[in-house]
Amino acid sequence: MAVLVLLLIATLFVAIGWFALPVFVNASQTLLTFQWQPELGRYGILPMVVGSALVALMALVLACPLALGVTAFALLARSSWLATSVRTVVRLMAGVPTVVYGIAALFLLVPLLRESFRVGSGFSLLAAALVLSLLILPVMVSMLDSQMRPLMQQLKIAARSMGFTDPQTLTYLVLPRCRRTMISAALLGFGRAVGDTLLPMMLAGNAPQLTGSVLDSIRTLTAHIGLVVATEQGSAMYNSLFASGLILLGLSAALTLTTRTLLKGWQP
Repeated sequence: MAVLVLLLIATLFVAIGWFALPVFVNASQTLLTFQWQPELGRYGILPMVVGSALVALMALVLACPLALGVTAFALLARSSWLATSVRTVVRLMAGVPTVVYGIAALFLLVPLLRESFRVGSGFSLLAAALVLSLLILPVMVSMLDSQMRPLMQQLKIAARSMGFTDPQTLTYLVLPRCRRTMISAALLGFGRAVGDTLLPMMLAGNAPQLTGSVLDSIRTLTAHIGLVVATEQGSAMYNSLFASGLILLGLSAALTLTTRTLLKGWQP
């Protein structure tokens, strides 16, 4: 089964590369530019690359403290039923379809941003990042809790005998020993955010542009793929689909290799 999985992954890389590399080497199609203007024959996908990075990083910045806070609250809750309830809610969030988050944000968050800031239509980088942070939160909390809870139970008695309170045990003993898990959770959350298609397509505005404000519309690579997949096959616009797919696949592989490299020599 392991060999089969490796063969399937290799086939995926070869297939995407087979269709994407000719697009990159074609001098008549300049994809690595910042101008996406199909009516003028410009098919640069770098605005979508930047948009994907911005929305994923912003979602990660919002989700990291929330994930640590929820995990710490569940660990330090005095009542076991309260901690169990928090973990149950997190698990339920992980099972909610992405489109439900999108529909709720479409009718609640987008009008709120539009009326609050009075700038733009509400379909923006901020809207997509806020909802993506909720999407990746359960994954991060589950990973953190699976490592920190057994360690907390293991160290609690010894720490109390030395005069540590539970918050001190968590802060000074558990968290320093869970740095690997925190890095893994952050990278997993980033990968989940950069790979999501539906929420950026529904909430980010799909404007292929560079932005200097979180209230401006953007387009991500995944949303771009979803938008151009129905165009005429063989056209330059359609070929940008394969280039976007190759970039996403390469980013995923680089993220995995970076995670393994960072964690390999990390000493807690």
